[in-house]
Amino acid sequence: MIKKIIKITLLVAFVGLVFWTFYFLYNKSQKPPETFETTQPFDTTIVKKTVATGSVSPRKEVNMKSQVSGIIEKLYIVAGQQVKQGDVIAKIKIIPNMLNLASAENRVNAAQINVDNTKLEYDRNKQLFDQSIISKSEFQAYELKFKTTQEELSAAKNQLQIIQEGVSKSSGTASNTLVKSTITGMILDVPVKEGGQVIESNTFNEGTTICSVANMGEMIFDGKLDESEVGKVQTGMDIVLTIGAIDEEKFQAKLEYIAPKGVVENGAIQFQIKATINKDNSSFLRAGYSANADIILSKKENVLAIPESVLQFEKEKSFVEVETSHQKFEKRFIKTGLSDGINIEVLEGLKKTDKLKLPKLAVIEQ
Repeated sequence: MIKKIIKITLLVAFVGLVFWTFYFLYNKSQKPPETFETTQPFDTTIVKKTVATGSVSPRKEVNMKSQVSGIIEKLYIVAGQQVKQGDVIAKIKIIPNMLNLASAENRVNAAQINVDNTKLEYDRNKQLFDQSIISKSEFQAYELKFKTTQEELSAAKNQLQIIQEGVSKSSGTASNTLVKSTITGMILDVPVKEGGQVIESNTFNEGTTICSVANMGEMIFDGKLDESEVGKVQTGMDIVLTIGAIDEEKFQAKLEYIAPKGVVENGAIQFQIKATINKDNSSFLRAGYSANADIILSKKENVLAIPESVLQFEKEKSFVEVETSHQKFEKRFIKTGLSDGINIEVLEGLKKTDKLKLPKLAVIEQ
C-alpha cells in the first residue's frame, strides 16, 4: 500500500513537472506587445540653407615691390605693423650691372673728350672774335657747340650716377631706391630680410615682393560652392559665417559675387563665391582664417513642424500615423512645406495636440 502511494505521488510530481516545463517554455516564447513612443507637432523656425567652405581675406591686399634691382639695405617695418600711404618700408642699395656701368663710364669719357676739344676751339675762336678777325655769327657757332658738349657730359654723368646709386644729383631725390607703401593698412607679411637681393618689377618680371599690406577693416569671405548648389543661390543672400578659430561667435555676411565659370577641383566643378563680412570693430579677423558659410536659401519663423523621421510616403503622398487611443494609430495624409533636413513644416492635416507614432530608434531634436 505504501509503495502504491509513493508511485502515485511520483507520477503526479512528474506530470506536474512536465506541465510546468511546457507552461514556462510557452510563456517564454511569447513576445510582449510592441509599444511605440509618440511626439507632437511644435512651433519652430525652419531655415533651409546650403554650405560653402573657404577662408577670410582682406578685400584690398597689395604686394609692395621695388622699382630697382639691388640689395635690401634697410627694412623699416615688421609684420603686424600699421602703415600709412607714403610711409617708407625699405631702402634698396643698387648693385650696378657691370655691362651698363662700363658703357656709362665710356660715355662719360667720350663726352669729356668732346668738351675738351670744343673748349680749345671755343677759346681760340673767342680770341679771333675779340680781335675782330671772325664774325659774331661764326663765333656763336663755336660757342653753341661748346655748350652742347657740356650738356652731353652732364647727361652722361647723371646716367652714370643713376646706374651706380639709383639717383642723380640733378633729380634731388632718391625716391626710386626707397620703397613706399601705396595704401594705408597693416603689414601682413615680410618675406625678405636685410641684405637679401631684390629684382625690380617691370613688364617682363613681377619683381621681388618686399611686403604685403592690407586694409584689415574690410574683410570678405572667399569660398567655393559645388555646381549642384550654385543654382540655388543669388547675390544679396544672407550668410552666417562660422570661423574655426573663433568658436564662440558667428559673423553675418552678404553674398556679393558668384563666379560665372566653374573650375574642376578633385573631379568636381566648383564655383567661386565672395561675401562681405559685417563685423564690429571689437572683432579682429586674421587673414587666412578657414570658415564655413551657411547660405540661407529660405527661412520661415513660428511655423507648425514635425520631425522628418515620422514622415512616411505612399504613392508620392506624405502621411503620418496619429494615435487614436492607447497604442492604436491611424494613417493620416498631410501637406508639408519647407524642410531643413531635420524638421519639416506642416501646412495641413495636423494640430499641436495630435500624437504621432515614432519609428523605432528615432531621435527627436526640437
